[in-house]
Amino acid sequence: MALARLAARQHGVVSRAQLIALGFNAGEIAYLVKVGRLHLLHRGVYAVGHRPASMLTAAMAAVLACGSDAAASHRAAGALWKILPRWFAPIDVTAPTQRRHPGIYVHRSRLTEPPTRHGIPVTTPARTLLDLADVLDDRALARAVNEAYVLRLTTPHELAAVLARSPGRRTARLTPHTTTTGPTRSHLEDSFLRFVKRHRLPIPEINQHIAGHEVDAVWRAQKIVVELDSYTFHATRQAFERDRNRDADLLTAGFSTIRVTDRRLKEQSTREAQRLRALLSR
Repeated sequence: MALARLAARQHGVVSRAQLIALGFNAGEIAYLVKVGRLHLLHRGVYAVGHRPASMLTAAMAAVLACGSDAAASHRAAGALWKILPRWFAPIDVTAPTQRRHPGIYVHRSRLTEPPTRHGIPVTTPARTLLDLADVLDDRALARAVNEAYVLRLTTPHELAAVLARSPGRRTARLTPHTTTTGPTRSHLEDSFLRFVKRHRLPIPEINQHIAGHEVDAVWRAQKIVVELDSYTFHATRQAFERDRNRDADLLTAGFSTIRVTDRRLKEQSTREAQRLRALLSR
């Protein structure tokens, strides 16, 4: 009964050390493996009753295999916190020692009291973003940071504190995200911010509420709003009417709306930048 309760708390997996603590000896463990009550997943880690059918089970097993001070990290932590859209293999685990385990990518580092997510020890969201800077490209990293902000898992201040404690890491890739004026929610918004920085325009606030509407970007002092239009999401009659209604409300509140398309950002970026710079300088 104690074994069943422990397995239920740990997504159906237990370690050899836990079995011994429950009173099982080596012979009994070998017998349970022989009769199919336990299934070996990693050295010293077993699935109870049947082999794992979920990534949560696989993550729990990987952490147990790496010892009591281990935690899911990097892409595995990103999936657990839901700041990455899917799971990756092999499972990433951070542990004080870097012993090899088939099917586990072990990163050597000492963690201090990691939190748990779904009962699985995991790196904090801010530490997860720092680790992801080592394995993701710029576009995927930007999305992960923004998902963490949107889900309120961490803040720019918390991320900056982690970067300050991590000399020698790839902190330069994350530093721009510690001064954000609001999380983005799409690749088009990410592209727009890169466009703004590339052309040295003032950094706008992102996804703010103006006159009862959430706008994509705004320069409040100049009362300029930018709406980022993708044909995919603005090609219906309903979207057409909604956009015009929004523009009228913003104009009534004293804000001019500039609509920028993804195509113009890609093919006419210099002209777009000149136009915005002229409007902002009025």
